[in-house]
Amino acid sequence: MTPAPAPEVLSAPLAVEFPFTRSLGPVQSAFLTGLRERTVLGVRTADGRVLVPPVEYDPVTAEEIRDLVEVGTTGTVTTWAWNPAPRRGQPLTTPFAWALVRLDGADTALLHALDAPGPDAVRTGMRVRVRWAGERTGAITDIACFEPYESEPDPGGAPHDGEFADPVRGIVAPARLDYVYSPGRAQSRYIAALAGRRTVGERCPSCRKVYVPPRGACPTCGVATDEQVEVGPRGTVTTFCIVNIKAKNLDIEVPYVYAHIALDGADLALHGRIGGIPYDQVRMGLRVEPVWTEGGRYPDHYRPTGEPDADYDTYKELL
Repeated sequence: MTPAPAPEVLSAPLAVEFPFTRSLGPVQSAFLTGLRERTVLGVRTADGRVLVPPVEYDPVTAEEIRDLVEVGTTGTVTTWAWNPAPRRGQPLTTPFAWALVRLDGADTALLHALDAPGPDAVRTGMRVRVRWAGERTGAITDIACFEPYESEPDPGGAPHDGEFADPVRGIVAPARLDYVYSPGRAQSRYIAALAGRRTVGERCPSCRKVYVPPRGACPTCGVATDEQVEVGPRGTVTTFCIVNIKAKNLDIEVPYVYAHIALDGADLALHGRIGGIPYDQVRMGLRVEPVWTEGGRYPDHYRPTGEPDADYDTYKELL
Protein backbone atom coordinates (compact mmCIF):
# COMPACT_ATOMS: atom_id res chain seq x y z
CA MET A 1 0.00 0.00 0.00
CA THR A 2 1.32 3.41 -0.93
CA PRO A 3 1.50 5.62 2.15
CA ALA A 4 -0.56 8.80 2.14
CA PRO A 5 1.46 11.91 1.32
CA ALA A 6 2.58 13.93 4.31
CA PRO A 7 0.53 17.08 4.85
CA GLU A 8 2.05 20.47 4.22
CA VAL A 9 3.73 21.73 7.36
CA LEU A 10 1.88 24.91 8.27
CA SER A 11 3.24 28.25 9.42
CA ALA A 12 1.67 31.58 10.28
CA PRO A 13 2.83 35.02 11.45
CA LEU A 14 1.86 35.69 15.07
CA ALA A 15 2.22 38.64 17.43
CA VAL A 16 2.17 38.68 21.21
CA GLU A 17 1.49 42.19 22.49
CA PHE A 18 0.57 43.65 25.85
CA PRO A 19 1.09 46.88 27.85
CA PHE A 20 3.42 46.51 30.83
CA THR A 21 2.59 48.99 33.61
CA ARG A 22 5.03 49.65 36.42
CA SER A 23 5.46 52.19 39.19
CA LEU A 24 8.71 54.10 39.62
CA GLY A 25 10.91 54.48 42.64
CA PRO A 26 12.52 57.84 43.50
CA VAL A 27 15.61 57.30 41.32
CA GLN A 28 13.82 56.18 38.15
CA SER A 29 11.14 58.81 38.71
CA ALA A 30 13.78 61.54 38.87
CA PHE A 31 15.59 60.17 35.79
CA LEU A 32 12.50 60.07 33.56
CA THR A 33 11.09 63.35 34.85
CA GLY A 34 14.50 64.89 34.19
CA LEU A 35 14.38 63.74 30.56
CA ARG A 36 11.06 65.51 30.22
CA GLU A 37 12.82 68.66 31.44
CA ARG A 38 15.87 68.11 29.13
CA THR A 39 18.06 67.09 32.06
CA VAL A 40 20.00 63.81 32.23
CA LEU A 41 20.59 62.41 35.70
CA GLY A 42 22.86 59.64 36.87
CA VAL A 43 23.52 58.17 40.28
CA ARG A 44 26.83 58.08 42.16
CA THR A 45 27.91 54.82 43.79
CA ALA A 46 29.91 54.38 46.97
CA ASP A 47 33.15 54.03 44.99
CA GLY A 48 32.50 57.32 43.14
CA ARG A 49 31.33 56.00 39.77
CA VAL A 50 28.41 57.73 38.05
CA LEU A 51 25.94 55.32 36.45
CA VAL A 52 23.69 56.38 33.56
CA PRO A 53 20.97 55.20 33.28
CA PRO A 54 20.77 55.29 37.08
CA VAL A 55 19.97 52.24 39.19
CA GLU A 56 18.52 52.10 42.68
CA TYR A 57 21.03 49.67 44.18
CA ASP A 58 24.80 49.62 43.93
CA PRO A 59 25.78 46.77 41.56
CA VAL A 60 28.88 46.07 43.68
CA THR A 61 27.68 46.43 47.27
CA ALA A 62 23.90 46.05 46.72
CA GLU A 63 23.42 49.10 48.94
CA GLU A 64 20.57 51.49 48.13
CA ILE A 65 21.86 54.63 46.38
CA ARG A 66 20.11 57.98 46.05
CA ASP A 67 23.04 60.34 45.27
CA LEU A 68 21.79 61.89 42.02
CA VAL A 69 24.08 63.92 39.77
CA GLU A 70 23.48 65.80 36.54
CA VAL A 71 25.58 64.72 33.58
CA GLY A 72 26.12 66.30 30.20
CA THR A 73 23.94 66.00 27.11
CA THR A 74 27.08 65.43 25.02
CA GLY A 75 29.17 62.30 25.07
CA THR A 76 31.40 59.78 23.33
CA VAL A 77 30.47 56.68 21.35
CA THR A 78 32.10 53.64 22.96
CA THR A 79 30.81 51.07 20.45
CA TRP A 80 28.08 50.83 17.81
CA ALA A 81 26.28 48.64 15.24
CA TRP A 82 24.60 49.79 12.04
CA ASN A 83 20.88 49.12 11.60
CA PRO A 84 20.13 49.20 7.83
CA ALA A 85 16.43 48.32 8.11
CA PRO A 86 14.60 49.94 11.06
CA ARG A 87 11.60 48.04 12.36
CA ARG A 88 8.24 49.30 13.58
CA GLY A 89 8.52 51.16 16.87
CA GLN A 90 12.26 51.85 16.67
CA PRO A 91 13.52 55.40 17.29
CA LEU A 92 14.13 56.35 13.64
CA THR A 93 12.47 55.31 10.38
CA THR A 94 15.64 55.72 8.31
CA PRO A 95 18.80 53.58 8.70
CA PHE A 96 20.73 54.48 11.86
CA ALA A 97 23.32 53.16 14.29
CA TRP A 98 22.63 51.61 17.67
CA ALA A 99 25.29 53.16 19.86
CA LEU A 100 26.54 53.00 23.42
CA VAL A 101 27.20 56.60 24.43
CA ARG A 102 29.11 57.54 27.57
CA LEU A 103 27.75 60.95 28.46
CA ASP A 104 30.15 63.53 29.82
CA GLY A 105 30.39 63.07 33.58
CA ALA A 106 29.20 59.41 33.45
CA ASP A 107 31.23 56.24 33.84
CA THR A 108 28.79 53.93 32.02
CA ALA A 109 27.23 54.10 28.58
CA LEU A 110 23.62 54.64 27.52
CA LEU A 111 22.20 52.65 24.60
CA HIS A 112 20.25 54.70 22.07
CA ALA A 113 19.93 55.49 18.36
CA LEU A 114 22.55 57.59 16.58
CA ASP A 115 21.34 59.46 13.50
CA ALA A 116 24.06 59.33 10.85
CA PRO A 117 24.02 59.33 7.03
CA GLY A 118 25.70 55.93 6.83
CA PRO A 119 28.03 53.49 8.59
CA ASP A 120 31.09 55.28 7.19
CA ALA A 121 30.07 58.33 9.22
CA VAL A 122 30.13 56.44 12.53
CA ARG A 123 33.20 55.52 14.53
CA THR A 124 34.11 54.57 18.06
CA GLY A 125 35.27 57.66 19.92
CA MET A 126 33.17 60.13 17.93
CA ARG A 127 31.51 62.96 19.80
CA VAL A 128 27.72 63.19 19.87
CA ARG A 129 24.91 65.07 21.62
CA VAL A 130 21.32 64.43 22.60
CA ARG A 131 18.61 65.41 20.14
CA TRP A 132 15.53 66.04 22.25
CA ALA A 133 12.06 65.02 21.13
CA GLY A 134 9.70 67.87 20.31
CA GLU A 135 7.09 66.57 22.76
CA ARG A 136 8.40 65.01 25.95
CA THR A 137 6.35 62.99 28.43
CA GLY A 138 8.87 61.51 30.86
CA ALA A 139 10.18 58.48 28.96
CA ILE A 140 13.44 57.33 27.39
CA THR A 141 11.93 58.37 24.05
CA ASP A 142 12.24 61.98 25.21
CA ILE A 143 15.74 61.51 23.82
CA ALA A 144 14.77 61.27 20.15
CA CYS A 145 18.29 60.06 19.29
CA PHE A 146 21.91 61.16 19.37
CA GLU A 147 23.52 63.15 16.57
CA PRO A 148 27.16 63.89 15.68
CA TYR A 149 28.47 66.97 17.48
CA GLU A 150 32.09 68.03 17.85
CA SER A 151 32.79 69.33 21.34
CA GLU A 152 35.26 69.00 24.15
CA PRO A 153 34.29 66.60 26.99
CA ASP A 154 32.69 68.25 30.01
CA PRO A 155 33.55 66.65 33.39
CA GLY A 156 30.00 67.36 34.66
CA GLY A 157 28.83 65.53 37.76
CA ALA A 158 27.04 68.39 39.54
CA PRO A 159 24.84 67.14 42.41
CA HIS A 160 21.07 67.26 41.81
CA ASP A 161 18.26 66.92 44.32
CA GLY A 162 16.01 65.09 41.86
CA GLU A 163 13.13 67.45 42.61
CA PHE A 164 10.85 68.42 39.72
CA ALA A 165 7.31 69.74 39.49
CA ASP A 166 4.73 67.07 38.60
CA PRO A 167 7.12 64.08 38.76
CA VAL A 168 6.51 60.97 36.67
CA ARG A 169 5.30 58.21 39.02
CA GLY A 170 4.73 55.34 36.60
CA ILE A 171 5.13 54.23 33.01
CA VAL A 172 3.35 52.00 30.54
CA ALA A 173 5.78 50.14 28.28
CA PRO A 174 4.25 48.33 25.30
CA ALA A 175 5.75 44.89 24.80
CA ARG A 176 5.40 43.14 21.44
CA LEU A 177 6.95 40.04 19.91
CA ASP A 178 6.43 39.28 16.21
CA TYR A 179 7.36 35.81 15.05
CA VAL A 180 6.46 33.05 12.60
CA TYR A 181 5.06 29.94 14.25
CA SER A 182 5.17 26.49 12.66
CA PRO A 183 3.21 23.73 14.42
CA GLY A 184 5.33 20.98 12.87
CA ARG A 185 4.29 17.72 11.21
CA ALA A 186 2.11 16.32 13.98
CA GLN A 187 0.04 19.41 14.66
CA SER A 188 -0.23 20.23 10.95
CA ARG A 189 -1.97 16.87 10.54
CA TYR A 190 -4.16 17.66 13.53
CA ILE A 191 -5.20 21.03 12.08
CA ALA A 192 -5.82 19.50 8.64
CA ALA A 193 -8.13 16.89 10.22
CA LEU A 194 -10.05 19.60 12.10
CA ALA A 195 -10.85 21.18 8.72
CA GLY A 196 -12.83 17.99 8.04
CA ARG A 197 -14.46 18.11 11.48
CA ARG A 198 -12.36 15.20 12.71
CA THR A 199 -10.10 15.11 15.76
CA VAL A 200 -6.94 13.07 15.25
CA GLY A 201 -4.25 12.30 17.80
CA GLU A 202 -1.12 10.15 17.74
CA ARG A 203 -0.41 6.96 19.67
CA CYS A 204 2.87 6.30 21.44
CA PRO A 205 4.40 3.03 20.20
CA SER A 206 5.74 2.33 23.70
CA CYS A 207 3.08 3.20 26.30
CA ARG A 208 0.21 3.12 23.75
CA LYS A 209 -1.27 6.37 25.03
CA VAL A 210 -3.06 8.62 22.53
CA TYR A 211 -2.20 12.32 22.72
CA VAL A 212 -4.52 15.07 21.47
CA PRO A 213 -3.39 17.49 20.23
CA PRO A 214 -0.41 15.40 19.07
CA ARG A 215 3.08 16.61 19.86
CA GLY A 216 5.14 14.44 17.53
CA ALA A 217 6.68 12.67 20.51
CA CYS A 218 5.40 11.01 23.66
CA PRO A 219 5.92 13.36 26.63
CA THR A 220 6.28 10.35 28.95
CA CYS A 221 8.45 7.95 26.95
CA GLY A 222 10.26 10.51 24.80
CA VAL A 223 9.87 8.45 21.61
CA ALA A 224 8.54 9.73 18.28
CA THR A 225 4.86 9.19 17.50
CA ASP A 226 3.47 8.65 14.03
CA GLU A 227 0.41 6.37 14.26
CA GLN A 228 -2.70 8.51 13.81
CA VAL A 229 -5.82 7.74 15.84
CA GLU A 230 -9.19 9.41 15.45
CA VAL A 231 -10.80 10.22 18.81
CA GLY A 232 -14.10 11.65 20.01
CA PRO A 233 -16.06 13.49 18.90
CA ARG A 234 -17.69 13.17 22.33
CA GLY A 235 -15.84 13.56 25.56
CA THR A 236 -15.97 14.15 29.31
CA VAL A 237 -15.38 17.32 31.32
CA THR A 238 -12.55 16.49 33.72
CA THR A 239 -12.24 19.91 35.35
CA PHE A 240 -13.26 23.48 34.56
CA CYS A 241 -13.20 27.13 35.57
CA ILE A 242 -15.81 29.90 35.43
CA VAL A 243 -14.56 33.01 33.62
CA ASN A 244 -15.95 36.28 35.03
CA ILE A 245 -13.70 38.82 33.28
CA LYS A 246 -14.46 39.67 29.67
CA ALA A 247 -11.43 39.37 27.42
CA LYS A 248 -10.67 42.12 24.93
CA ASN A 249 -11.75 41.30 21.35
CA LEU A 250 -13.57 38.13 22.49
CA ASP A 251 -17.28 38.34 21.78
CA ILE A 252 -18.45 36.02 24.58
CA GLU A 253 -20.60 37.23 27.44
CA VAL A 254 -19.42 36.48 30.95
CA PRO A 255 -19.70 34.38 32.95
CA TYR A 256 -18.82 31.39 30.81
CA VAL A 257 -17.06 28.07 31.42
CA TYR A 258 -13.73 26.91 30.06
CA ALA A 259 -12.98 23.24 30.62
CA HIS A 260 -10.54 20.40 30.17
CA ILE A 261 -12.27 17.80 28.01
CA ALA A 262 -11.06 14.22 27.64
CA LEU A 263 -12.29 13.10 24.24
CA ASP A 264 -13.27 9.45 23.99
CA GLY A 265 -10.17 7.45 23.09
CA ALA A 266 -7.68 10.14 24.13
CA ASP A 267 -5.25 10.02 27.04
CA LEU A 268 -4.81 13.76 27.33
CA ALA A 269 -7.51 16.38 27.97
CA LEU A 270 -7.77 19.39 25.68
CA HIS A 271 -9.26 22.82 26.30
CA GLY A 272 -12.70 23.95 25.18
CA ARG A 273 -15.54 26.30 26.07
CA ILE A 274 -18.77 24.79 27.39
CA GLY A 275 -22.08 26.16 26.06
CA GLY A 276 -25.71 25.15 25.85
CA ILE A 277 -26.00 24.89 29.62
CA PRO A 278 -26.05 27.45 32.47
CA TYR A 279 -22.55 28.07 33.75
CA ASP A 280 -23.47 26.97 37.26
CA GLN A 281 -24.66 23.57 36.01
CA VAL A 282 -21.34 22.54 34.46
CA ARG A 283 -19.72 19.77 36.48
CA MET A 284 -16.94 17.23 36.42
CA GLY A 285 -17.97 14.12 34.49
CA LEU A 286 -20.39 16.00 32.22
CA ARG A 287 -20.59 14.33 28.82
CA VAL A 288 -20.22 16.82 25.94
CA GLU A 289 -19.96 17.00 22.14
CA PRO A 290 -18.51 19.61 19.76
CA VAL A 291 -20.56 22.33 18.11
CA TRP A 292 -19.23 23.64 14.81
CA THR A 293 -20.12 26.94 13.19
CA GLU A 294 -20.49 27.34 9.44
CA GLY A 295 -17.00 27.56 7.98
CA GLY A 296 -15.40 27.08 11.40
CA ARG A 297 -11.91 25.57 11.48
CA TYR A 298 -12.34 24.14 14.98
CA PRO A 299 -15.25 23.53 17.39
CA ASP A 300 -16.83 26.76 18.58
CA HIS A 301 -17.78 25.15 21.89
CA TYR A 302 -18.92 21.89 23.47
CA ARG A 303 -22.48 21.19 24.66
CA PRO A 304 -24.03 18.46 26.84
CA THR A 305 -24.93 15.24 25.03
CA GLY A 306 -27.70 14.29 27.45
CA GLU A 307 -25.89 11.10 28.46
CA PRO A 308 -25.43 10.18 32.12
CA ASP A 309 -22.34 11.68 33.72
CA ALA A 310 -19.16 9.64 33.39
CA ASP A 311 -17.96 7.75 36.44
CA TYR A 312 -15.07 9.48 38.19
CA ASP A 313 -12.82 6.42 37.87
CA THR A 314 -13.00 6.65 34.06
CA TYR A 315 -11.30 10.07 33.93
CA LYS A 316 -9.49 10.54 37.25
CA GLU A 317 -6.09 9.88 35.62
CA LEU A 318 -6.70 12.76 33.20
CA LEU A 319 -7.21 15.49 35.80
